[in-house]
Amino acid sequence: MEKRNRILIIISSTILFTLLFHHQALGLNLMIFELSILGWLFFTKQFRFIGKNQISCTLGLVITMLATVLIYSAFAFFVNFLLLFLFVGILIFPDAQSLVNTFRLSLSNIPNSQFHFLREFSASKLKKYKITAYLWRLKIFLIPILVIALFLIIYSRSSLIFNHLLEKIALFLNNYLGFIFDNINISIIFTIVLGAIISIFILYSISDQYIIEKDKAGLEFIKRSKNKFRKSFKLNGLKNELKAAIFMLLILNAILIVLNGLDIYWVWFNFEWNGLTLKQFVHEGTYLLILSIIISIIIVLYFFRNNLNFYNNNHLLKYLSYFWLAQNAILAVSVGIRNYWYIYFFSLAYKRIGVIIFLLLCLYGLYTVIIKVKNKKSDFWLMKSNAYALVVVLVICSVFNWDTIIAKYNFKNSNRSFVHFDFLASLSDKSLPYLDKPKAELTLIENLQKENFPSERIYYITSEQYFQTIENRKESFKLNWESKNFLSWNLPEYLAYKKLFGAKK
Repeated sequence: MEKRNRILIIISSTILFTLLFHHQALGLNLMIFELSILGWLFFTKQFRFIGKNQISCTLGLVITMLATVLIYSAFAFFVNFLLLFLFVGILIFPDAQSLVNTFRLSLSNIPNSQFHFLREFSASKLKKYKITAYLWRLKIFLIPILVIALFLIIYSRSSLIFNHLLEKIALFLNNYLGFIFDNINISIIFTIVLGAIISIFILYSISDQYIIEKDKAGLEFIKRSKNKFRKSFKLNGLKNELKAAIFMLLILNAILIVLNGLDIYWVWFNFEWNGLTLKQFVHEGTYLLILSIIISIIIVLYFFRNNLNFYNNNHLLKYLSYFWLAQNAILAVSVGIRNYWYIYFFSLAYKRIGVIIFLLLCLYGLYTVIIKVKNKKSDFWLMKSNAYALVVVLVICSVFNWDTIIAKYNFKNSNRSFVHFDFLASLSDKSLPYLDKPKAELTLIENLQKENFPSERIYYITSEQYFQTIENRKESFKLNWESKNFLSWNLPEYLAYKKLFGAKK
C-alpha cells in the first residue's frame, strides 16, 4: 500500500474511533469499529483466512466481539482485546506456528508501529513540501516568541502603567477570544490521540525479523545432538543422570501416593464440614497444586530435554514420569472436589469459577507433557499447544454471563449455601433483575443464614441493607441506561432494563 493511502486510512480510522467512542461507554461501538477494521483488511486482501492460527484467531475475535455486546462482561472485553492483540501479530506474520510468537510480534509492534508511522508521516509531502519543513518553519518562530515574552515580563515589572496596559489587553483578549480556549475539549483530544495510537498499532504492521526467524526455526520434535568427542564421558553422564532421575521420581511418587491416598479417602468419599471456614481448605490445595504442577513440568522437561529421550534404557524413567504426571492429575481432581465443597457450602464466586478453569488447563497441560515425553516432542511444541488451549478456553468462557449465573445459583441454593449479600450487591447491572428480591424473601434467607452460618453473618450487611442497596442501584441504572446513546447499547443491560421497568428503550 502506498504511503499516502496508508496515512489516509489511519486518519480515517482515527476519525471513526473518535465518532464511535467519544463520551460513549463500550458497547455496540466496539463491534462496529472492529468489524470496520476487519472488513477493510479483507477487502484490501491484507489478511488471508487460511491456516489453523489465522482461522482460530479470527473466529475467536468475532466470537468475543459478539460477546462484548451479547454478554457485556469485563471478562468478555478482556478476551476480546487479547484476541485483537493476537490478530495484529497474525497480520504481521500470518504463517506463525506458535501463538506465543504471535503475541511477541504484536508486543514489539506497539512501539515500532508508532515510531515508523511518525517517521513516515513527517517525511510525507504536502504540496511538494515535506511536513517536516512546515514544522521546521513553525519552530523558527519559537525563539522570537520566547524573547518577546521575556521583554514583556521585564517591561511590565519596571512600569506600572505598562503593566496596567498589558492587563487591559489581556482582559480584552480573554473576553473576546477566551471562548476559543473554553471550547477546547480535552476529552476529545484524548480520544483522538488514543484512536490514532490504536489505529496505527492495528493497521501499521512492522515485522520483527528476530522473532519471525525464531518461530520458523521452531521444531515439533527433539533432534538428537551428536558429539564425536568424549563419547564415553557423555555416555556415563547420561547413565548417571538417568539414575538420579529414577531415584528422584521414585521418592516423589511415593510421597505423592500418600498425599493422594489421604485426599481420596477424606476429601473424595468421607468429607464432613464442621462449620469452620473452607477458605484454608481450598486455598491450601490450590497452592499445592500449582507448586506440584510447576515441579512436575520442570522435572520432566529437564530430564527429557535432550539425548536422554533417545537413550535405550530410559523405559523405567518414562513410566515413572507418566505415573508422576498422572498423580498430579489426581491431585488436580482432589482440588476440584475441594472447590466443589466450597461452592456447595459457600455458593459461587469469581475465584471459585476461576479455579475450575485453571484446573482444566492444568489437566490439559499435564496431558501435553505426557505426549511430549512419549513422542519426543519439543518444548516449542509444548508451549505452542498450551498457548492455543489457553486462548480457546478463554474464548469459550467469554460467552457465559457469569454474573447472572452466580446470582441465580446463589439465591436458588440459599437454603443450604451461605449467601454473601455484600458480594451479590456488587455484581454488574445486567444481573439486577436476579438480584432484586422482595423484603420478605430476603428476611427469610437471612434468618435461615443465621441458623446455618451463625459465625459468618456478623461480618456482612443485613438483608435490609442489601434491599436498600439494590433499590438505589436500580434507580441509578435506570438513569444511566436512559441517558445512553445507541452506540453504547448492549443486550444484557437492555433486557435487564426491560425486566425491571417494562420499557422498550
